[in-house]
Formats: sequence, structure tokens, C-alpha cells
Amino acid sequence: MNVQRWHGHAMSMAVVGCTALALTVTGTTAQAQSSGGLARQTLAANDGWGSYGTGTTGGSAAAAEHIYTVTTWAEFKAALKDGGDAPKIIQVKGMIDAVSEGCEAFVTGGYDLQQYLKDYDPAVYGNDKVAMGPQEDARVASAANQDSVIKANIPSNTTIVGVGRNSGILGGSLQIKGVSNVIMRNLTIEAPLDCFPKWDPTDDNNTGNWNSEYDAVVVYGTDHVWIDHNTFTDGRYPDSERPVYFGKVFQQHDGLTDIVRGSNYVTVSWNRFQDHDKNMLIGNSDSTAALDSGKLKVTMHHNRFEGILQRSPRVRFGQVDVYNNHYVVTEEQKNDYYIFGVGISSQLHASGNAISLPAGAKVGKVLKKWNESPLTAENNYVNGRLTDLIAVHNAEIPAETLQSGAGWTPTLRTKVDPPKAVPGIVGARAGAGKIC
Repeated sequence: MNVQRWHGHAMSMAVVGCTALALTVTGTTAQAQSSGGLARQTLAANDGWGSYGTGTTGGSAAAAEHIYTVTTWAEFKAALKDGGDAPKIIQVKGMIDAVSEGCEAFVTGGYDLQQYLKDYDPAVYGNDKVAMGPQEDARVASAANQDSVIKANIPSNTTIVGVGRNSGILGGSLQIKGVSNVIMRNLTIEAPLDCFPKWDPTDDNNTGNWNSEYDAVVVYGTDHVWIDHNTFTDGRYPDSERPVYFGKVFQQHDGLTDIVRGSNYVTVSWNRFQDHDKNMLIGNSDSTAALDSGKLKVTMHHNRFEGILQRSPRVRFGQVDVYNNHYVVTEEQKNDYYIFGVGISSQLHASGNAISLPAGAKVGKVLKKWNESPLTAENNYVNGRLTDLIAVHNAEIPAETLQSGAGWTPTLRTKVDPPKAVPGIVGARAGAGKIC
């Protein structure tokens, strides 16, 4: 990687905001750059669980030789590797495509979707055993090629920030795994498209289902993370345009932002999550109590969710504070949606949120019970009216009676806005390009 070092006096040229970042960008290779303003910012004190203890500072202390501007996926991955865990700032300029050559570039072993469909058609193969044979072997090998390319491992003490109003990552999977102290801001992130979904004939009560890999962002076994002012979307490949094979949607997306496997002290603020099915797991298994109990402490505030079908979030084990978010359920989703998933040993505290539902949508479906775990849901507004979400849920869905009282009160909060004002505030300020 070609690294150009800038002299310290260049730092004084930076001014705060996206304009400053744009002014410091030169060249087309990953280079060290002077940086100030947005790229040096850290999570404020008391701003959610991410601020607990040592707080989240990312790469704010980066020396000049560990500040990079990247314009390609190869440069991005090289910058991540350079310097190990030394504090670093990576400025993403423009929309970087992790799959610029298309899915065809990953195909190997004779994989062919049409042949795969013929081989595993339930009318031929049945539904009593998992897919096995040459085409499944070729699918696995092709999927391994994609996996090796689109995953990017984020090291400790890193800040990744988008330059200006239209920068981000298309089709990459950001792995914040087994590290500490990471910041991601001002990025537009298009969810990775699984080129080779797996057909499992035995799934869904032996009716079969397509299963995909790759979260846009996964926080795995990591502490102190701040995810702020980003936009997450399916972008060019909405689920509504996915084909149907064997009577099931050819699912090519997984989660947008999953926080799992003992991760802790995470703040997710001022983001937009839009047009996606499975949004956010906090805890991904009922069987990980030894790893997750006492962890998975996450704060979500001032985010906007629109066209998200489920998991905003679905919680297991964690003490999760969800406040001042705006949830917009679309007409197409009103019969098959939920927002808050109550899972095993979860301690969800949801307050001061605004929820917009189309006519005919059942308010009770806002909550979904998976396990017997009390939650706090107070001062939430549905279509502009104060609504007791638990009481309505229990009245409309008595088979899933929920108990009130999460057993804790959040204290790590900055300004809490009146929930009736949240749609306007979040609509104007959440997402990439809004912190210039």
C-alpha cells in the first residue's frame, strides 16, 4: 500500500464537517491524510452503553501515518490491516463496491443455479434430508470464494467515516469481531447480497427454506462500539424483487446490524435502517447464556426504521435501552411485522419512541414474545397517541401475555426528546450525510 505521510502543520487546515473531509482527499490510492473534525470525534460522556467505563474513542488518537483515505475495496481492506491495533482513521471516499465484478466472479466447481434448482426440487429430492451432492458441493465452494472477498475485519481502535454526503460500502460485510473500541459514522451501507443461498429441504417444518449468510455489520465478541449517523439499506436489491423458488422467497439477505456473542457496551444512534427484512439481533442464540449473560448492553436512540419487517431489535440476555426512535411500518408489512422481540432473559427498556402504523395494522404486533422475559415499555406513542404497548399486546394476543418491569432503569442518556417530536427530529437529522 502506498502510504504518503503529511506534515503535522497540515492539521491546522482542516475545518469541522464533511467539507473539511472532502478538502483533505487527494489521490486514488490509500494514503495517510491530515484529518480533523468528524474523523476525530469520540462518543460523548453518558451517551448510552458505549460510553460506559473507558468510553468509545475509536481511532481518534491516530498518528498521521495511520490516517487513510480509500476509494476501492482493496484499499479499504489494506488500510484495515496496516498498523495492526494502532489507532487509525479510515476515510471512505465515494461508494466502494465489494462485489464490483459481480457474483459470476465467485462461481467455481460447476455451480449452476438452474441445475441446482433441478437437483433439489422437492418433487424430485424430497424434504426428508439436507441438500447433498455435486451442485451443493459447488455451491459451498462458490460461497467460500464470496466469503473470502466480501468480509472485512475491523481491528481495535479504529474509526471508519464517510467523506461528505455520499460515501459508503456496497455489498461488503463489516466484521467487528473479537476487538475493542470501534467507531463507524456517516456511511451509506448497502446490505451484502448472498450470491449462493442454501436450500434446506428440512427447514420450516420440512417444507424447505432458503437461507443466506452475511450481515452488513456484525459486532461479535467486541466491546465499546459506536455506530452513528449511517444509512443501512438493501439498496439496489430489495427483497421485494427477489424471485421465488419452490414456493419460498430466494432469500439473499441476512441482518443489517447484529450484536452477538458476548459483545458489550454499544451505542447505536442517529442511523437510518430502511427496506429490509431481518434487521438487528442482540444475542443470536438461546444456548449462549454462559457467554452472553451480563453482557449485550446496548443503547439505541434517535434511529429511524422504515420498511423494516422484524427485529428492531430482537433481544436475548442483554440490558437494552431503546429510546427516541421512530418506527414506520409500511402498508405492505402491516400484517406480518414486529418491532421489539422479547427473547430469553432479555431486559428490554423501550421508552419515548414514536411508532407510525398504517390503517388496519394491529398495535399489539409491535411486541413479539419469544420467551418469558419482563420488559419496560412506557411513554411510547403510536400514530401520535400515548399507548401502553404491553396492555394492547396482551389484549390483542392473549396467548403471548407479556409481563411489565425490565428490572433496571437506564441512566446513560443524553438529551431525551418528547416522543411526539421524535418523527420530525429524527427525520431531519438521522442517517448518513446529516453531520456535515
